[in-house]
Amino acid sequence: MTITDPIFLGIGIVLCFVALTVLLTTTFQSGRGEIALSRRRPGVVNGPSLLTRVTNSATAYLDRNVSRNAAFGSRDSLEQAGLKMRQADFILLIACLAVTAGVVGFILGGLVLSVLFICATPLAAKLFLSIRSAQRRAKFDSQLGDTLQMLAGGLRAGHSLLRSVDAVAQEAEAPTSEEFARLVNETRLGRDLRESMIDAARRLRSEDFDWIGQAIEIHREVGGDLAEVLDHVGETIRERTQIKGQVQALSAEGKLSAYILVALPVGMFLYMSVVNGTYIATLYTNVLGWFMLGSAVVLLGIGTFWLSRVVKIKF
Repeated sequence: MTITDPIFLGIGIVLCFVALTVLLTTTFQSGRGEIALSRRRPGVVNGPSLLTRVTNSATAYLDRNVSRNAAFGSRDSLEQAGLKMRQADFILLIACLAVTAGVVGFILGGLVLSVLFICATPLAAKLFLSIRSAQRRAKFDSQLGDTLQMLAGGLRAGHSLLRSVDAVAQEAEAPTSEEFARLVNETRLGRDLRESMIDAARRLRSEDFDWIGQAIEIHREVGGDLAEVLDHVGETIRERTQIKGQVQALSAEGKLSAYILVALPVGMFLYMSVVNGTYIATLYTNVLGWFMLGSAVVLLGIGTFWLSRVVKIKF
């Protein structure tokens, strides 16, 4: 037996499950999809499958007892990431992924690696939401200049502000179209446009969009040419975006170095756990090893916080 046998065993088991799933799907579903159930068995109602009923029951239970008090996968975080799914559905999905990762980890490296994989799954999901939210916010900020031009053009054409916002919702790209469509829907339901824009700015963490809302509110109170005001705001936002791009380009090397320095010890620990588990087992089989692990976690946390402060530039 070589050290790579568990890896190939795990890959083989996964491939066997995939092959079995494909075989069952093509064998038992391909022929039934051609003739409707109402023609094959008159009077029989086509109800949900057992898997669907179990999933709906689990989702309903999570929605009643877990979702309201769970900080993980909250509604705000899902909205910020642009995921159109309920919190209960997301928690159930992560739970299924955690169980699958635990089984794979147990096959590859035993109980310790299985526990590590199970604990790492929600952390990876939280990291995924953070990355998706950051990408969505960055894309929204990059589209603000064109958005203001569309708003100003609609106002100059004689349209009302709400009609111009609706035009942006129909013609712009996501996520701008999604956020402006939400503004239109909330306004039609009776909510004030300024409150909706403040909520959108908070959700997207966009200071520039908050400026737009303030400009619209000042125009409501004072009056004047809103299109010209939006042009000036758009020019300021484009200059800020240009400076922000320069800062990000200059700090990209430092951020990459920070990511590598933080990921290297964790990656080496996981690699050695798979390749030579008996060598790593010394760390969690005596008191000195546990002390070293605790010290390493504390020092890694301090170093991560320090590097994050160094490479994060505010302006």
